[in-house]
Amino acid sequence: MVGQLLLLTPLCLLYRGVSGQPHPTLGASAEEAASIQGVRGSSVELACGSRPAPLVVFWSFTPLGSLIPHPVAVTNGAESKVEAGASALGAVSLQNSSLVLRELREGARGHFLCQALHVAGGQLHATYSYLALAVLVPVSKPQVRLSDPSPVEGTSVVATCAVREGTEPVTFAWQHQAPQGSWEALVGVTKRLLHLDPVNRTHLGWYMCSAHNAVNRLNSEGAFLDVIYGPDNPVITVEPPGFIEEGFWASEREEVTLNCLAASNPPSHYAWLRDHTQVHAGPTYIIASAGRTHTGLYTCLAHNSRLDSRTQTTVRLTIYYPPEGRPSCAVLPTLGAVTFVCAWPGGLPAAQLQWEGPQGTGPTAPSNVTWSRAATELPNSSVFTCTGQHPALALPALCRITLWEPLLSPTCWTTGTIRDQFIMLRCEWPGGEPPAVLSWLDGQQQPLGGSSSSLAVHLLQAQEDLTGREFTCRGTHPLRVPDPHCRLQLEAPQLAVAEPQVSVLEGGEAWLGCALLGGMPPAQLLWLGPQRRQVESGTSGYTLHPEGAQLHLRIRDADPARHRGTYQCVALNALGNSSQSVLLEVLRYPAPPNVTISRLTYGRHRREVQLQWAIDGPGNWTGFLVQRRARVPGPGAGAWETAASDIEPESRGRRLGGLDPGVLYAFRILALNHRTAGYPSEVKIPADPPFSAYPAVLGAAGTGMVVATVASLLVFQYAARHPETFPRIETAPTTPSSGPAQESTDAPVNVTTTVTATP
Repeated sequence: MVGQLLLLTPLCLLYRGVSGQPHPTLGASAEEAASIQGVRGSSVELACGSRPAPLVVFWSFTPLGSLIPHPVAVTNGAESKVEAGASALGAVSLQNSSLVLRELREGARGHFLCQALHVAGGQLHATYSYLALAVLVPVSKPQVRLSDPSPVEGTSVVATCAVREGTEPVTFAWQHQAPQGSWEALVGVTKRLLHLDPVNRTHLGWYMCSAHNAVNRLNSEGAFLDVIYGPDNPVITVEPPGFIEEGFWASEREEVTLNCLAASNPPSHYAWLRDHTQVHAGPTYIIASAGRTHTGLYTCLAHNSRLDSRTQTTVRLTIYYPPEGRPSCAVLPTLGAVTFVCAWPGGLPAAQLQWEGPQGTGPTAPSNVTWSRAATELPNSSVFTCTGQHPALALPALCRITLWEPLLSPTCWTTGTIRDQFIMLRCEWPGGEPPAVLSWLDGQQQPLGGSSSSLAVHLLQAQEDLTGREFTCRGTHPLRVPDPHCRLQLEAPQLAVAEPQVSVLEGGEAWLGCALLGGMPPAQLLWLGPQRRQVESGTSGYTLHPEGAQLHLRIRDADPARHRGTYQCVALNALGNSSQSVLLEVLRYPAPPNVTISRLTYGRHRREVQLQWAIDGPGNWTGFLVQRRARVPGPGAGAWETAASDIEPESRGRRLGGLDPGVLYAFRILALNHRTAGYPSEVKIPADPPFSAYPAVLGAAGTGMVVATVASLLVFQYAARHPETFPRIETAPTTPSSGPAQESTDAPVNVTTTVTATP
């Protein structure tokens, strides 16, 4: 019954509403309707008046442009009913008397009528609520559409901000971002269309639009406008920078980088040409170590592959290189003045040179510069500097000259040359700046040949008439007044010996001395031996010791046969020679006394012998020599060999080993006085040592008795503990047939114990 009432009541209410009684007409209700906005996809709640707890609530909906209401839902408080066709409005539900629309749809745009029955004063009253619902649609995500994504510079482009849906009014805004920049708003552009006419390279980049209405605001994704242009004329830069009128310059052996940039989109393809020959592909051409051959014209070609257009720029690169080494400074003496010369040839461009001295700066010139100054204006130790500058060098190159007077005076000496066929006059005065000028003069002060710096040499052919002649070497220097000089006089050599006669014992050491007393040119000293042959150091015990004008001859291990005789010291130079004799006597040591062998016996196993000896008579000795030889069967005997040497002079005995027991040896001994040997002793054969057997016999006998006694004690102890093991006497039994007078006889038993004693 209640269900039927729930259904009938709305029909009645609907009928009354349609008939216009008791509520106003639809036009009048639309004017009185409350406006409510909802957003598509969201929720909205429609309240049915303000009176509490109605008996029945009925909701109906009239779409826009229609006059016919459609039932939506009805409720009596206990139960409710939603019309199936109401799903076109969204997810419809009732909450008390309010109509809730979730997941709102655009079909819900229209007028809603709520009819409610209330009980007041015991009577039923109907109330009506009119609601106009506006469903707002958010703007969809905008999309930027370009009429030409890759236009050529100078053409026109239209950018459109396309929005699929959204409740009007919709407002637009535009932003632009350059490739290396940030987003920037395009002020004043609020329309859907963005016109770029004509388009240029500044328009290149990303474009983004935003659309917003009363519901929301959304931004589009960026669209890239790729403006095609270029290439412009290439711009060439050089690192490190060096500018000249003709182009660029760089230093030799440094890294040179040539960069080429031509504005272009797409980026240009570059090619480098040197003197019309391609050397590199790419915008940057690096010369790792610039050389002189890299000088030339360099052309950069830029190519836009999209437009197939080309541009080019050409520059000249000159490689600068400094002169080799450093500037060279020299000072040349002239009459009453000096001339400073500074040279530094080569290089590109030529280096600039300039002199500077204590009184100021001098002239400047490329590659070579000279400067003359009076000698009277130049004090000793004056410093002059030549500065060389070149663009390829970070620092200037310098050379300096300090004027100074040579020390002391010229020094003269002579030497013989080419087997003393010529005499060389030498004069030296080292040092000084400029160097001193030297020249030779004869006895009449006439010049001999030309002059030279620091060292003057003049050759004379060796002749006897040169003896006693005098020669002068004169030196000149702008800072020395008057001119210094040195003299020398030629003469034949003279010499003297330390001792005309020298004696030495055999084996000793002798010294022969010789000194040069004079001679010009200096003479050569040498020694001649007893056989008139020149003595060579290191042979036959000779050693030469030159000490200035002296020559000493050392003779070691003097031997009468080799070293005794007359020696000559000879001095030779180009003008002659002289000699002095020295007699060397080599004396022998006295003969030592005789020696006799007092004892010669074999040792154990005949592998060694004990030798003792005695001295016969007075004399000097420094040691002893023992000899041996093997005695072989037959008439001959073996050769004598040394058994012991270097025996101290105070020794009188020696043990000699290393003998073969199967060989019979003979021995003898000699006394030594340094290298002089005495007469050998008599020859003796070793004797065997005396033999004594008595102690051995007594020892063996004593040992045997002790062993026998210990063995006997052990046997008797064993017999006492084990009697059954030894024989014993048994008594024979008596038989009846035997006579009473018959007795058994004990037979003797011999027990033999053998004891063996082992010595």
